[in-house]
Amino acid sequence: MTSSGAISFEAIQFATRMYNAAREGQIDVFQQALPAGLPANLTNDKGDTLLMLAAYYGHPELVRLLIQHGADPNRLNDKGQSPIAGAVFKREDAVVDVLLEGGADPEYGSPSAVQCIAMFKQEEKWGAKFEAAPGKGKASKL
Repeated sequence: MTSSGAISFEAIQFATRMYNAAREGQIDVFQQALPAGLPANLTNDKGDTLLMLAAYYGHPELVRLLIQHGADPNRLNDKGQSPIAGAVFKREDAVVDVLLEGGADPEYGSPSAVQCIAMFKQEEKWGAKFEAAPGKGKASKL
């Protein structure tokens, strides 16, 4: 930030590069940036975190790395959507598995991942896993 409190052009450019890298699954960028201090919960102007972008665009290993560095798997965007609901919507099965392992709550958000599997008739695929999810019901109690 500058002395006036405004964010510098360079900072905005850097953040934009990080959001694009998350969409594209450039794990090598994050293997360097996260240990160097990049906030794992960096959020854009729509409330989408790096994790949300990586999940939505189908990058399970990047999702795992972000969670390992403290990214919140239950952080909702400005529309109330969760990363796991986005991954269900996009049918990114490997991402859904990583998010569940990382503590994602399938009941959290609007629509929740539980509601998404009902909408998209995927209860048979995900119902039992969502019921047994380690993070189930935990985010809504925060």
